Amino acid sequence: MWFRSIQRIGNTDGGGGLPGLVFNTFARHFSRKRAENLRKINPKLTPQEASLVAQDLYGVIQQHGPLTVSNAWIKAQESGVNGLSSKTHMKLLLKWMRGRRMLNLFCHYVGSNKKFLLCTPDDPRAEELKNSSESGPQRKKRAKSPTKRRKTSK
Repeated sequence: MWFRSIQRIGNTDGGGGLPGLVFNTFARHFSRKRAENLRKINPKLTPQEASLVAQDLYGVIQQHGPLTVSNAWIKAQESGVNGLSSKTHMKLLLKWMRGRRMLNLFCHYVGSNKKFLLCTPDDPRAEELKNSSESGPQRKKRAKSPTKRRKTSK
């Protein structure tokens, strides 16, 4: 009942004032997943060139499986992807591709370290890695050594 009144206030065309602001903040806070803001990601290429380079990078990542950013840069240089000026430029394009849901980024635990891997959304090798690292980092508890106490003198 109270939600309808807030929703009505938030959807008014007159701006809504403070209640409209509260409702919009409330709705944003409880949304499931926020999309990446693609307007802020500038791939430094025209949209046509960016899509061509993105297709080449997608092919490299699909062919070689889940890759780290460093390995993706090495494989992109080996396969001769045109249009990349530097590793930083490639990182911008990879973020742009993630925003368009062409790539996924997931965390794989290696010992106590994290390794972030890029993969295509339908990569079966990535599913195997995700399942093997779902439990997160596993740490062994150390047995406490007996502490030596000083004898107090009287």
